[in-house]
Amino acid sequence: MAATAVATPMELDAKYDHYDYPTTSPVAQSGHPGYLTSEQQAQVHQLRLLLESEGYTKRLDTLTLLRFLRARKFDVTLAHKMFVECEKWREDTKLDDVVPTWEYPEKEAMFKYYPQYYHKTDKDGRPVYIEQLGGIDLTAMYKITTSDRMLTNLAVEYERLADPRLPACSRKAGTLLETCCTIMDLKGVGITKIPQVYSYVKLVSGISQNYYPERLGRLYLINAPWGFSSVWSVIKGWLDPVTVQKIHVLGGSYQKELLGQVPAENLPKEFGGTCACQGGCQLSDMGPWREEQWARPAKWEEAAAAPAAALAPAPVVFETPEVKAPAPAAA
Repeated sequence: MAATAVATPMELDAKYDHYDYPTTSPVAQSGHPGYLTSEQQAQVHQLRLLLESEGYTKRLDTLTLLRFLRARKFDVTLAHKMFVECEKWREDTKLDDVVPTWEYPEKEAMFKYYPQYYHKTDKDGRPVYIEQLGGIDLTAMYKITTSDRMLTNLAVEYERLADPRLPACSRKAGTLLETCCTIMDLKGVGITKIPQVYSYVKLVSGISQNYYPERLGRLYLINAPWGFSSVWSVIKGWLDPVTVQKIHVLGGSYQKELLGQVPAENLPKEFGGTCACQGGCQLSDMGPWREEQWARPAKWEEAAAAPAAALAPAPVVFETPEVKAPAPAAA
């Protein structure tokens, strides 16, 4: 039986760690913020020093480095390789430049085929992310947008999950939240659609696993078609046991288990909840990141605003002539 992780203050780096939300994980797990061994703390420093020596200056904060280290079982060499490959991808896609100005006007039209959206929180306070795969029709979708724009939008949404969504959720929950609760609806995914769904999901999964590690909290696969459980029994043998514990494969009678994790008032009606946002839950983007008490500007918003402010012309100050009181009349 594994020993329970002991809470220890996380060593923060004055240069990179500027958090305005809690930094201790809600569950005592070794390798997670607030529950690091002295060896794990040292591995964070080692990875950061290695990356700094190679000229990297961004995303070297402790929480980010810990996610890459956990994804590679605290093997510094492997975590370094993963981080460098991620930074190369970000540079190739110019993601840091894209995020602040990204617009996706085709979103509503795309949702007719492939709704994918964040909506409120689960009972642990994490963002709920919903995907409905049954309507995927790549031929029709590519008449609306391109594969590149679809994947760019996915990456931008991951960036917005990291900031501002998760920080806002952490502030509201009073504890560090680094993952989301995902619901993947497989209703309508029949034999004829499997090739299209698989090809796109494979691309999406690559981005998720390679560049956004340790973001999955729970995954509910609902409306799983007949025969999927047999396939799943084989697939889970290939996965890390920790990952398998996060995945729940459910058929059409999923509501009870899903409502055990997501409050009814936060779950859209079509999935058995009671939420019916004005204009539709799919496009509402409701959650703590939209609540004034918990929301803060994202770091990428502040970074984009700083150069604009520096380039803005100085305000013109119009001086009002001094008005003197009239001299008293001569006696």
